[in-house]
Amino acid sequence: MTQPDVQDSPPDPAGYRPRRLLGVGFWAMLAFALLCVLAGIAIADFGPKLLANVTVGPAPAGAPAPAEPAAAPPPPAPPPEDQARAPLADVSRLDARVAALEAGEQRTAQAAAAALAAAAVVEVTQTSGPFTEEIASLRAVSAPSAELNALAHLAEAGAPSRAALAASFPDYAARAASAAQAPGDHADLGARIVYALSRVVTLRRVGEVPGGDADAVLARAERLVDDGDLDRALRLLDKLPPGAREALAPWRVRAERRAEIDRNAQALRVRALETLTALPRAGA
Repeated sequence: MTQPDVQDSPPDPAGYRPRRLLGVGFWAMLAFALLCVLAGIAIADFGPKLLANVTVGPAPAGAPAPAEPAAAPPPPAPPPEDQARAPLADVSRLDARVAALEAGEQRTAQAAAAALAAAAVVEVTQTSGPFTEEIASLRAVSAPSAELNALAHLAEAGAPSRAALAASFPDYAARAASAAQAPGDHADLGARIVYALSRVVTLRRVGEVPGGDADAVLARAERLVDDGDLDRALRLLDKLPPGAREALAPWRVRAERRAEIDRNAQALRVRALETLTALPRAGA
């Protein structure tokens, strides 16, 4: 059975209403875009300040090393006045050093000359002649001293050598031994005759003779004189009786001059050598 054709229902009138061009989605997208723009502006303004306060950790392996900071600029050059003053100070120090070296060399040369002159005085005083020229040379290069003044007074006459004194001592010792045996004012005739004979022939002991009598003292003194020890010999002869000392007086005067010359000359030489060795060496 054929069904009757069903006519289409009329369209909905709402379908013919005009559609909206700007919906909710459009306004949402517009708001999102505006937020993005504002966020970008904020990051551009505050991002560098925030990152400046952040501590940077060690760079990962393989990462390029940060660039080294630029070297500090060199200090400013000194003014021209300071540049000129520095060489002048160096020259002044060098001049002072040279002057000190020259003064040290001059003192050393003078001390060496004094030591040589003192040695010459010691050598010439061992003879029996005068030594005025050697004393004048020593005075020219050494400082004044008591020893030098004493030698200057003895230089004109000099003194017999030790060998000459030793050779002349036995004769004076015999006279001293005879004088020691002289009888007193109240001696009898026999004692006077014995004394007179002893003056013609004198027998005297020599060598290391013990005892305190005149013969023993003279014997020991002669041994010291032969050995060149005048100082000890003169002290020993002081023990003789007055008559014996008087007989030895001429020899004793010459011996004392010799001993004084030797003492002063040796003292001068020792002092000159000590002064020379005490000076610092150049460059030390």
